Amino acid sequence: MPSRSPARDQRQLHEAALLQAEALFAKLQPLAITLLFTRARSLDALGRDTQAQDAYVELLRLDGRHFDGLTGLALLLFRRGQRGAARKLLTRALAIRPDSAVTHAQLGTLLADEDEAAALPHYRRALELDPDNGQAHRGLAVLLLRTGKAAEARHHGRLGFSGQLEAWPFRGSGQPLSVLLVQSALGGNVPVEPLLDDRIFHRWSLAAEFFDPSIELPPHDLVFNAVGDADRCGGSLDAVAAALAKTKAPAINPPDRVRPTGRSDNASRLARVPGVVAPMISEWRRAELEAPDAAEALASRGYHWPLLLRSPGYHTGENFLKVDDPAGLREATASLPGDTLLVLQFEDTRGPDGLFRKYRAMMVDGQLYPLHLAISPHWKVHYFSADMAERADHRAEDEAFLRDMPGVLGPRVMQALQDVTALLGLDYGGIDFAVDAQGQVVVFEANATMILVRPAPDPRWAYRVAPVDRVQDAVVRMLRTRAGRPARDESASG
Repeated sequence: MPSRSPARDQRQLHEAALLQAEALFAKLQPLAITLLFTRARSLDALGRDTQAQDAYVELLRLDGRHFDGLTGLALLLFRRGQRGAARKLLTRALAIRPDSAVTHAQLGTLLADEDEAAALPHYRRALELDPDNGQAHRGLAVLLLRTGKAAEARHHGRLGFSGQLEAWPFRGSGQPLSVLLVQSALGGNVPVEPLLDDRIFHRWSLAAEFFDPSIELPPHDLVFNAVGDADRCGGSLDAVAAALAKTKAPAINPPDRVRPTGRSDNASRLARVPGVVAPMISEWRRAELEAPDAAEALASRGYHWPLLLRSPGYHTGENFLKVDDPAGLREATASLPGDTLLVLQFEDTRGPDGLFRKYRAMMVDGQLYPLHLAISPHWKVHYFSADMAERADHRAEDEAFLRDMPGVLGPRVMQALQDVTALLGLDYGGIDFAVDAQGQVVVFEANATMILVRPAPDPRWAYRVAPVDRVQDAVVRMLRTRAGRPARDESASG
């Protein structure tokens, strides 16, 4: 009779142990998943974001098709500014449960400011599944208003807004600071997600175009007017003024300070500030720029080649072109949307190395805070499209600016920026600018709509985290002070 093999015996023991463990795990896994989701949802509701995110991730590691885990993590990441990751999670959730009206509406809202064409079918599908879905009605009303379909927008606006305000959940402890947030359905709003932490603020939002002046406003400590694009939202600012007439609470960025910050108005005002170059900007009818004598008309107004064309109300370089000579004017004009276009005098701000540098400084309660320096060989400079990620030397220059803005820019430039800040009088906003060869500040844009983006979790961007935090902290201090609610010792966790 053959002898038993110790190796075979050991293997059989491991196989038996594995079968026992798997049987036990199969019994316990549903309980573990339930507990993990309960933990993640509770941490989320308590505002402990980092711990909640870790719990959601652990849950989805065990069950990658957990619908509520996918949607919960998506909404958490959306609040934290991680829109791309949130979109992927909601898309995964819809693949599991395509008949979820709530998730279709959530994905539509996430897409609305990035890709209106992609958002629209999600809103419409949500209403097919649930004709009373308020989020979908509100989202459709906004998109339809932006595309000029006013009658259909009013229909959905009545169903979604009902002239009322939308209350957002408060996830902090203690007494929240209540903020009435006024926004435009046309867009052009201050991106408030990084600013109004729902562990500190209880937010009521109001769509200016759909507001019913006859209703009573909820109790609030202050008003934040987020309608920041004067070129796009001139009529919306009238509606904001009507809403503000119903309250005596302090207002951040009241409409009379936002109105003069359109590109053309800014060019006229800021050109008078010592040490500032504000490139000439004027509004032209499309027919004027397509006329045979357009080049002569431009020259008579003081323009010279090259110049820039852009459609009003767009940002991040969208619908914005450089025209080098009269031969390219007609084609460039035809490619841009809108009945009127802005003509800007091009200012060559390249440094001795042939690169363009665009600085951004944020204005909060009259103080300046550096946010970033973007360096690019292209005239249209934006941080997201510049080659900062690939160039350690460019990141080092950016970091030097963030660490010591006055030391990098010098007293003359700092004085000009402070004069611009005082002239604009915005409680919150930003300035995009360059410094020319003569040491003058060339202002590209200065208004309330500057976005505050937290850098991706990448060691290359670690130096940018503290400057973003400083701006956010300054905004919180300002809002607390204006509301007569000075900061307490405790801070939001997570």
